[in-house]
Amino acid sequence: MKSCFLTLWAACALILGLSLAATAQRTGGQTELSTAQRLDVMTSKLDSMRRSLNSAIGAMNPSSNSKEKANADDPVVRLRSLEKEASSLLTEVNDIRTKNDKAERFDTTAVDRLETSVSELNTRVEAGLQSTASARTATANSAASASTTKKKKKGRLFGLLGGGDDKYEDLTGAAVVGRDRVLFEEGAKEVRKGHHDTGRLLFSTIINTYPDSAFLPLAKLAIADSFFLEGTTSALIQAAQAYQDWLTFFPTDPLADDAMLKVAEAEMRQMGLSDRDISHAKKAEQRLKVLLQQYPKSTLRPTVESRLREVQENLAMHNLLIARFYQDTKLKTGKGGLKGAQSRLKENIDKYPCFSYNDEVLYRLASTYQMEEEPDEAARYYQQLLQGFPDSEFNEKAREQLNIIGAPIPEKGTPNECAKRDPQTFMGNLMQQISGKADVTVNKDGILISKDGKGGSDLIDEALRYNGQLPAKTTPDAPVQRSAPRPVPQDTKHRNADSSAAPAPSASTPTPSPAVIRP
Repeated sequence: MKSCFLTLWAACALILGLSLAATAQRTGGQTELSTAQRLDVMTSKLDSMRRSLNSAIGAMNPSSNSKEKANADDPVVRLRSLEKEASSLLTEVNDIRTKNDKAERFDTTAVDRLETSVSELNTRVEAGLQSTASARTATANSAASASTTKKKKKGRLFGLLGGGDDKYEDLTGAAVVGRDRVLFEEGAKEVRKGHHDTGRLLFSTIINTYPDSAFLPLAKLAIADSFFLEGTTSALIQAAQAYQDWLTFFPTDPLADDAMLKVAEAEMRQMGLSDRDISHAKKAEQRLKVLLQQYPKSTLRPTVESRLREVQENLAMHNLLIARFYQDTKLKTGKGGLKGAQSRLKENIDKYPCFSYNDEVLYRLASTYQMEEEPDEAARYYQQLLQGFPDSEFNEKAREQLNIIGAPIPEKGTPNECAKRDPQTFMGNLMQQISGKADVTVNKDGILISKDGKGGSDLIDEALRYNGQLPAKTTPDAPVQRSAPRPVPQDTKHRNADSSAAPAPSASTPTPSPAVIRP
């Protein structure tokens, strides 16, 4: 018995210590992102830009221009200038990161300035890569015959030794007809292997070098998937932004509702417990509500509604914890008002009718009005408690208070089915406190690429089968009228249907003409 007590005491002390540590680490209240997270995102973006630029420069024989006078109109000079800017910004970011890690003082406005600079540079890099695509193609065509033998020998050597630094040098260099498909296929393979950076480089090459490719919309979406599959904090931040950017370019695409759901799930994967930062929960709630409003007939609606209930459970518990603090402080010390508790409890009643602790919310709300000598309001909420939660542990106390007030006790009503409370074990609660993560259901697969998917089983394989197009699928009613009506839908894997139903095109049969993924 004594050993059980000591074990329970140690577990409680651990939970309390973790909560205090989490509270101590929060600075500035419910901030959007910490400084470290913002620096991680900028580092990732700058690394990606430098890899793309260096790959493009390497494909243009820059060594021949080393002794000539620099010309601002020279494609190589333009790309080198952009690469130098990216390297310079990366140095600044790393300098601030070092100071932040060592808790040294630095100008906090420098982080805002760097974010603006990185965003502006990214726009110029994409434009520069696209504008120099033709120059890279010309350079590659003129040097193709001379470099073929050398590349083959070098590739064999690196292949035997397991290196492969030059594996994608040809692919990411000049624009060649049909190479966009190869880039798309290789990018999918790399992401499946967990080489997310390499996969993103290959997908980015399609965007920057093949602006008219049929694979371009899906390449943008695959980049967002790669961040979502990577799953780190900085990657999830970039995944949400990448999905949102894709929706900006393709708002009426058949996969638009999937992308909006992934934006919400990226926020859900960053949600903490209800006694911690709720900024991600608020963002997720907003995204899910917008999805339901814009796509009321989406086949994802049951999933979205389930996700929304879980997010709102977290937000409602946050309000209840604050209300408990205000009310208990008033009862213990007699200090402080009850208006703060009332506002939080009322918000739960009005906005979260399916909250599993709404019986306690109603009882506490009635108690605050009774303490403020407003018996009519108190009686109204006591009666709602008895009618909506006939089996609640607070019912006996509610009846006693109604007798004191002199209000009638209502008959047993229909229970609130959506507010059922799932029991949680002690160990389950302990593990949740240790992890600090909210208990929400999230599909960690991407839209085109799944986490454990193999070749032939994902939606991206359907796109390869149909050369950058997807079979006709269930399409939600978007807020914008589409250019042409869809035929009878054929669900893909992402809509919980067998994607193998669509036969692969062969040399003897004409290629089918499925719906093109374009706005």
